[in-house]
Amino acid sequence: MTEKDTYKTIETVTETVLFKDKNSKFHGYAYPIKSEIEAKQYIEDLKKKHHAARHWCYAYQFGTETISFRANDDGEPNNSAGMPIYGQIQSFEVTNILIVVVRYFGGVKLGVGGLINAYKTTAQLTLEASKIIEKTINKEFCITFDYKNMNKVMRVIKENNITISNQRLALDCNIYISVRKKDAQSIFDIFDTLFEVKITEIKN
Repeated sequence: MTEKDTYKTIETVTETVLFKDKNSKFHGYAYPIKSEIEAKQYIEDLKKKHHAARHWCYAYQFGTETISFRANDDGEPNNSAGMPIYGQIQSFEVTNILIVVVRYFGGVKLGVGGLINAYKTTAQLTLEASKIIEKTINKEFCITFDYKNMNKVMRVIKENNITISNQRLALDCNIYISVRKKDAQSIFDIFDTLFEVKITEIKN
């Protein structure tokens, strides 16, 4: 079995999906994120935008091989909001994503079952409105060599259609490359056998 080296995420911010139940309004938002700091910033922005709302419930997940996630009920009954939202992130198999559901209370209590349904449905509608894309999991390497070996290195890069993410070319050169995970070992081995060329993996 080959190791999976792709993941799904959303391309851009998705706003705003509206779901109503017994006069309560649920506004759904989805954001592509790569860190908890980004998630917190988006939540803070929404709290300013919807300052009259009652709850700002959310779930997020980021990472491709090591997963981090969090679900928050923000004052709703335990597991009635954050986990139903997170369940939809899992159901759509997406990562590097934050979903926030902002609730305006309509005066009628929905009960725990009603809340679970409302938050789950809003998250589902938000994801359905999002543009979900597939990306590859890449490994990053730094290739170090003397300028005289430039042609040798560039030939390998060209022959293997390798993406250069950054480069510093002087008497001693550094080229940073991004390689799809499934190809990473073979590319590493090619450079590793080149005379006077050093390759090192960059750990994120």
